[in-house]
Amino acid sequence: MTNFDYDLFVIGAGSGGVRAARIAATHGARVGIAEEFRYGGTCVIRGCVPKKLFVYASKFTEEFANADGYGWSLNGTPTFDFDKLIENKDKEITRLEGIYRRNLDKSGVELHDSRAVIEGPNTVRLLSTDQVITAERILVAVGATPNVDAGLVGCEHTITSNEAFHLSEFPKRTIVVGGGYIAVEFAGIFNGMGSETTLVYRGEEILRGFDMDLRTGLHEQMEEKGITVKTKSTIASIEKHEGGLTVTTHAGEVIEADQVLYAIGRRPNTAGLGLEEAGVELDKAGAVVVTPQSQSSVPSIFAVGDVTNRANLTPVAIREGHAFADSTYGGKEWHVDHSMIPTAVFSQPEIGTVGLTQEEAEARFDNIDIYTSSFRPMKNTLSGKPGKMFLKMLVDADTDKILGIHIMGPDSGELIQIIGVTLTMGATKADYDRTIAVHPTAAEELVTMREPTERIRKN
Repeated sequence: MTNFDYDLFVIGAGSGGVRAARIAATHGARVGIAEEFRYGGTCVIRGCVPKKLFVYASKFTEEFANADGYGWSLNGTPTFDFDKLIENKDKEITRLEGIYRRNLDKSGVELHDSRAVIEGPNTVRLLSTDQVITAERILVAVGATPNVDAGLVGCEHTITSNEAFHLSEFPKRTIVVGGGYIAVEFAGIFNGMGSETTLVYRGEEILRGFDMDLRTGLHEQMEEKGITVKTKSTIASIEKHEGGLTVTTHAGEVIEADQVLYAIGRRPNTAGLGLEEAGVELDKAGAVVVTPQSQSSVPSIFAVGDVTNRANLTPVAIREGHAFADSTYGGKEWHVDHSMIPTAVFSQPEIGTVGLTQEEAEARFDNIDIYTSSFRPMKNTLSGKPGKMFLKMLVDADTDKILGIHIMGPDSGELIQIIGVTLTMGATKADYDRTIAVHPTAAEELVTMREPTERIRKN
């Protein structure tokens, strides 16, 4: 027994913090958790979950357009009630938050609805009550927050992904600034819902860090769907007037809009948390520097999730929290392997990717076989609508091991989950070749590719 109030105190009740708290409690630890906003964190409250609901809503326009080719006649023009979507989304988020609270409570975790700051290696203060709490270990799981361009003239007229889920009125004209997955997802959402949408990105091509074929392919299909994509462009100023917003780029182009959403990355939410004062090392971005076991430079303080800026994805935060709790309180020592992470981008069309990009593979391997396939999705054949399904497999020609798979098209997110299992197991091209295809599906292309479309040889 110790004189600490808790064995573990968690700051932040998002995906990583909640998992760590629950698992530690089931291992017998005395656990407390503090959350200043809502339980569930960014993903549940104003990230992945409401985003996916908005994606579903935005796809109905395409379903309506495809209906005639399949013999369905819609009586009248379908109408979209944005307020009803917001209302139903809010009900679902409230339901999910309740589940998070109840699950913590059932696990024996004590909940504190307050902002908590660190005052020492074993001490936190709850700002709502000024209560000081001690713990043998502290876990920081406060996530990240959207970046804003504070130096922009008219910055006060912009919104981020946080506010996009709570708009009081649907914008007829929307500008999305950024080129990452959040930006392209929201561009697809607003466009699908009927907003005249422009994506403005400073880089040469969207989705930096993804395979180039996915980047250029998505750019092309976004424009086919009616989104104006402006790369190598930046915003100089935003002026508000009675009719909306006048946006001027540094090149002098003027664009009229009703909303300007900035999705230019996220930063670790460590400001004002007391970490540096407690001796915790932060990197240049403000992220907590941790070991593979999620331990900070202060032995009693740990961190998981986006606040560490390792791999900023909800499932990764959950795994990190689980690994910490198992290793520290359950006698099951393990840590997360960040080298093979399947991920999806819920753009339109959808993207799924796992493993190395072609650029990464070429930098690390001498001999690579590249297999690609591109075709119109079967669903689009009767409707006559445009769109492409794209699949790409990278194989180490010396060992036959699959290095990466990248897909774009309907249900890519669902496909990449199980594909990720195979690559994590070390699948080879021969493993895929001897797998019987499921027909007719898009995924069958992955097991029927016979000849490489490109061979790269360095020796």
